[in-house]
Amino acid sequence: MIEETLKKIESRIRSAEAIAGKNKSELLTLVSTLKSEITDLSKTRAEHAESITGFIDRSTHEATRREKNPELLRLSLAGLAESVKGFEASHPKLVSQINYVCTVLANEGI
Repeated sequence: MIEETLKKIESRIRSAEAIAGKNKSELLTLVSTLKSEITDLSKTRAEHAESITGFIDRSTHEATRREKNPELLRLSLAGLAESVKGFEASHPKLVSQINYVCTVLANEGI
């Protein structure tokens, strides 16, 4: 399920007209990197990994919509940031990558 969702996210980013070329490339690289981090997390914390993946999905959906709703984007990004709280010590790379995804998507929402 996680792998399918991440593939869907990559596809959404690739086809998004609303995301600039540089940011699109950055996001695709981040999602690719996140695959291994989330897969590692899913081995010990499957529900958390699914939650994080779900928030990435919602956030990319909101950031790539033609008619953006800034409040929905803000809420989805807040949920995404919250979903990785508590993993700073055990999965610092995951938290760092998620925070960067939040920044790039938030900038797309402007």
